[in-house]
Amino acid sequence: MPHVLRLPVRIAALLCLLAPLSVMAQSRGGLEIDIVGGNAAALPITVVPFGGDSGSTDVDDIIRADLARSGQFRTLPELGLPERPTQGSEVAYPTWRMLKQDFLLIGRSSPSGDGYRVEYELFDVAKQQRLLGFALTAPAGAMRDVAHQIADAVYEKILGTPGAFWTRIAYVTSTGLGRNSKYALMVADADGWGPRTVVNSNEPLMSPSWSPDGRSLAYVSFESGNSAIYIQDIASGAREKVASFRGINGAPSFSPDGNRLAMTLSKGGNPDIYVMDLASKHLTQVTNHFGIDTEPTWSPDGASLYFTSDRGGRPQIYQVSASGGSANRISFEGSYNASPSVSFDGKKIAVAQGSGNTYRIAMLDRSLGSPRWSNLSPGSLDESPSFAPNAAMVLYAGREGRRGVLYAVSADARVRQRLVLAEGDVREPAWSPYRKK
Repeated sequence: MPHVLRLPVRIAALLCLLAPLSVMAQSRGGLEIDIVGGNAAALPITVVPFGGDSGSTDVDDIIRADLARSGQFRTLPELGLPERPTQGSEVAYPTWRMLKQDFLLIGRSSPSGDGYRVEYELFDVAKQQRLLGFALTAPAGAMRDVAHQIADAVYEKILGTPGAFWTRIAYVTSTGLGRNSKYALMVADADGWGPRTVVNSNEPLMSPSWSPDGRSLAYVSFESGNSAIYIQDIASGAREKVASFRGINGAPSFSPDGNRLAMTLSKGGNPDIYVMDLASKHLTQVTNHFGIDTEPTWSPDGASLYFTSDRGGRPQIYQVSASGGSANRISFEGSYNASPSVSFDGKKIAVAQGSGNTYRIAMLDRSLGSPRWSNLSPGSLDESPSFAPNAAMVLYAGREGRRGVLYAVSADARVRQRLVLAEGDVREPAWSPYRKK
């Protein structure tokens, strides 16, 4: 099937019923973050250890790690801080100016009911001005959420863009070999903490897609022998099979309002893009072409779909109205572009871009008018890009030797995080929308 072999890794895997992924050595579970690269222009900020009692959770450590891995901030090491203020009245601005710090975050925690109350203050050192001052209360088991929310608030106050630390990621893992392969759809915090299994399967799982409210995941399962699309409630585990037609059922993608699901179906004999109204299950065929059309993703306004197609001979990105019609080619840089992910404002599109046997993550930026391409990843087998909800970072899958790993790279490519799954391969990442407070 030479026509199939020219397709992206994900598509070819779908058409070939997904070959088992390789296995790596086990260590402790979860994702481990290792920041590679850096940003010389990062803003200096000190997160002073919070005073008081916050139980077993070091709130300031989590905030410090969040800000550092964003690539936008350079945090001063906790060890050897000359002063450790916990109240605004204790801040000595000359000390922090001497250390060339732009910002200072202080705080304190205290028991409150079944949880803790955390107060924090953010200061502009040069202006000697308090920028933020708030208090949050949460149960003891939700203190990491509090830390991420504080980091989000600091990020937004300084940079003017909402932070995306209090979000989640979904991904697929594979362990074992051959008939002993086991697959799992996982959800974890954006920093890799608290991985949780949503689905276990002896057959391949693919293409997780978040609902706009962050409560459900659509995904592809081969548990019945053929591909089928399910929607699963993350909290309750309840799920619904929404597509199990003859042939390919793949690449689900929720519309921005959550009422529709775009997908790839070959029930008409050829892989085309369809849109399902989730209330009525009515299908609208969006594309009708002899090429392979797949990997649909919605524009932010829900009016159109971006998708991958080899209708021109090689995989490229196209755009079509969500109600159907003629498609326009979007990507012209390079001979291979696939797996589009669109930023919240529609101005940036991240893709897997190939040349020869090398596949890297690239970004098409249309925010300045004329389209501009940039490379985001240095790997050779990178795929499945997924924007953070604030478009400041892109999550993607890569390989390190035989190990499948996840990376998150800043949209300016200045800083990259490596998130290594300790048990088996990890692939098919998807960054969640913002959580509802």
